[in-house]
Amino acid sequence: AVIGWAGAMAAAAMVAAAGGGDFSDLREIKKQLLSVAERSRERGLQHSGKWAAELAFALEPLPLSELPPPPALTEEDARDLDAYTLAKSYFDLKEYDRAAYFLQGCKSQKAYFLYMYSRYLSGEKKKDDETVDSLGPLEKGQVKNEALRELRVELSKKHKAQELDGFGLYLYGVVLRKLDLVKEAIDVFVEAAHVLPLHWGAWLELCNLITDKEMLKFLSLPDTWMKEFFLAHIYTELQLIEEALQKYQSLIDAGFSKSTYIISQIAVAYHNIRDIDKALSIFNELRKQDPYRIENMDTFSNLLYVRSMKPELSYLAHNLCEIDKYRVETCCVIGNYYSLRSQHEKAALYFQRALKLNPRYLGAWTLMGHEYMEMKNTSAAIQAYRHAIEVNKRDYRAWYGLGQTYEILKMPFYCLYYYRRAHQLRPNDSRMLVALGECYEKLNQLVEAKKCYWRAYAVGDVEKMALVKLAKLHEQLNESEQAAQCYIKYIQDIYSCGEVVEHLEVSTAFRYLAQYYFKCKLWDEASACAQKCCAFNDTREEGKALLRQILQLRNQGETSSTDVAAPFFLPTSLSANNTPTRRVSPLNLSSVTP
Repeated sequence: AVIGWAGAMAAAAMVAAAGGGDFSDLREIKKQLLSVAERSRERGLQHSGKWAAELAFALEPLPLSELPPPPALTEEDARDLDAYTLAKSYFDLKEYDRAAYFLQGCKSQKAYFLYMYSRYLSGEKKKDDETVDSLGPLEKGQVKNEALRELRVELSKKHKAQELDGFGLYLYGVVLRKLDLVKEAIDVFVEAAHVLPLHWGAWLELCNLITDKEMLKFLSLPDTWMKEFFLAHIYTELQLIEEALQKYQSLIDAGFSKSTYIISQIAVAYHNIRDIDKALSIFNELRKQDPYRIENMDTFSNLLYVRSMKPELSYLAHNLCEIDKYRVETCCVIGNYYSLRSQHEKAALYFQRALKLNPRYLGAWTLMGHEYMEMKNTSAAIQAYRHAIEVNKRDYRAWYGLGQTYEILKMPFYCLYYYRRAHQLRPNDSRMLVALGECYEKLNQLVEAKKCYWRAYAVGDVEKMALVKLAKLHEQLNESEQAAQCYIKYIQDIYSCGEVVEHLEVSTAFRYLAQYYFKCKLWDEASACAQKCCAFNDTREEGKALLRQILQLRNQGETSSTDVAAPFFLPTSLSANNTPTRRVSPLNLSSVTP
């Protein structure tokens, strides 16, 4: 059946209306959103309907005269109305086979879509039921949706005959993606976005298939205001956070400042660049606006976990439990709460519960991998991380987790592969670079290791370990000047940020510098560093011994060397009268207790 005339006109009107990335007429946008929300709901596409409704809610209400009219009915719609109404009621009760049975032979676009979609969901439900029974063993990957091949054959015939509307194309794309026909799926989703630009589901599916910025450049996307939302979302997914935040800011300026969707996406973006304070404050604001929201709360709990905020995490877990204890996000929040309390078995149990509710839920696989790591169960951890990557190849945490498990298993070549993948996804994350450096070190590729540590320092070292590792490498290679330089930079960094630091590496740095200056016969600098060594338990004796040696040499009339000047790369302030510590830090280092 060719698309009915009225249906074609309605689709064409929506395409024309959505044209241009222009936000000047917000009333028109509101009409389009209300209209597509209704059309999505009629087809059982709950999430797309909800997305459009949430966005519409953020805009000013429309007067009665401007509300969009209900979609026009075609002859075919009228003929199929009884069957459609009955089947839709079964569909809403999740009786998919029953719905599909009563829709057989329906010709209208709406009824045909619901018929195919019911068959697809029926197959998915059966697959999930089987998956849940075998959660854990690796056969999980072998459980397939049996309906996919038949659906593909039927939908491809309709596609060739150009009989699929925007929703039909979306479903065809989903079927292709599930059959791992990625290239064909991308083409079909792009076509769906052109035919029906207002359907968020097609854009979202496209987001999941684009793996890098290069792929994005080659897509011919419709020039519509929806494209701005898509780009902001894909930039967040591809870790291009600055571009994403700019897009979201421009959407807020365009009039979507009340949109909880945009606020939550900005919070997720800040979470991705580890701006934890900013992300936390936005999430708190979001909870005030939408207190019963469960979406993204697992991301919020990750932030509370990183900050070790037990009371807040406990409150969030109890609160979500009251709202809906059988949601995947709730299970993940409770899992994080138990993990923070070091009850790893209980935490893993809740992540497993989340996966029983939704086996394709990415966050739970990754978090479960982390818990198995804590429990020293590496084979289960590897399995969990692999499932996470199956769900989303862009999840750097799963690649990084796999690297860590193979590191424990002392398999550095495997390790290197996984850390490289994690680094490709997060090129500016120092943790990936430090891990890569350690890997190269184990494989005795010291030049590569040095590059990694230096780059980790250059991009902003989160854990403040890159310089120490670099210095130790220089030590190994007898490059004493470079080692000293790294240790000096490290001490400056540690004391300038004013953090409470683990003293182990600070004492190592002072000990090395004391010995280095001693060899260079720079007694003042050497004694200053040796005095600092005395402040730490592990270097106290060496510091005292060095001070005695310096005193002895001075008493014997040895003068501070002028021939061996301080190395060229040290700032001039490190002259004989200035101790490195005085130059290093505005803080009074003598007050630092071990």
